[in-house]
Amino acid sequence: MFSRQVTKNTSVLARGFASSARANRKVAVLGAAGGIGQPLSLLLKSDSLVTGLSLYDIRGAPGVAADVSHVNTNSEVKGYEKDDLKDALTGAEVIIIPAGVPRKPGMTRDDLFNTNASIVRDLAEAVAEYAPKASIGIISNPVNSTVPIFAEVLKKKGVFDEKKLFGITTLDVVRASRFLGEIKKADPKDVKVTVVGGHSGVTIVPLLSQTAHGKGVDGETYKALVNRIQFGGDEVVKAKAGTGSATLSMAYAGARFTNSLIRALNGETGVVEPTFVKSPLYESEGVEYFASNVELGTEGVKKINPVGELTAEEQELLKACLPDLAKNIKKGVEFVNSA
Repeated sequence: MFSRQVTKNTSVLARGFASSARANRKVAVLGAAGGIGQPLSLLLKSDSLVTGLSLYDIRGAPGVAADVSHVNTNSEVKGYEKDDLKDALTGAEVIIIPAGVPRKPGMTRDDLFNTNASIVRDLAEAVAEYAPKASIGIISNPVNSTVPIFAEVLKKKGVFDEKKLFGITTLDVVRASRFLGEIKKADPKDVKVTVVGGHSGVTIVPLLSQTAHGKGVDGETYKALVNRIQFGGDEVVKAKAGTGSATLSMAYAGARFTNSLIRALNGETGVVEPTFVKSPLYESEGVEYFASNVELGTEGVKKINPVGELTAEEQELLKACLPDLAKNIKKGVEFVNSA
């Protein structure tokens, strides 16, 4: 099911997204003037399922809104800044959050925690008050910690719905598809890779054995591919030489996930995306949130799919993932509960 969905999503983005019988969703982007927010806003303006686009940032969002509003698609765009967060959120059914500072050379995602944790906490408080029933997609890094932060704030406000909070890890699958396709000289849209775990470094676990294209990759080629999938963000940060991180590819991945989520909310069945959600899969090991293939539905999360059969190498990757992921999650929870 997941393999078919990846192919469908890739082609959907290429042709400007799919239509639907119920294309009437208002989407709010929090952090719309940033490096991810601007291209994400443009892609969402191109999506026929988005009929209302609410763009918010501390500064600059009205300008982004004015710019993308000239794109000739049938959706209304409004920009908000500073003290207008209430207006930006009111009526939003889907909220996508790329807000925060980007990584710079030498920085890990954990280095971003001190700044981005506070930003995400404050936005969560606003969402709890002004759009408590919305479906929320978190892009702000470190996702392994920011999703638990958001959840803890919503819990304290009494409005947490575990089916409606998502960490957007789609970029890991997009990268895996592209990188494996390069090795196999295959069109990436035909290369389907399941990626589980978290969204940073060793917490990213590509399950290459579960795709036909990945079965013949071994030895040093396998190790190099896994490392590139896990640390692909570093490749971009280095190439941009201090001017930014993975913004365009992340915007693409974020737009793909948003489109999938809206289609599922609209009633389309069989929509599966990888995403970091509250999950029972490894809860016994202290991992309350975990990324895996999730079937989306009209209420958000419909079904969390199991990881499946793993090779010895993949078992080792998962073994390395879980302790780090547990620490990341705990750090986010403690940030809120100790405040």
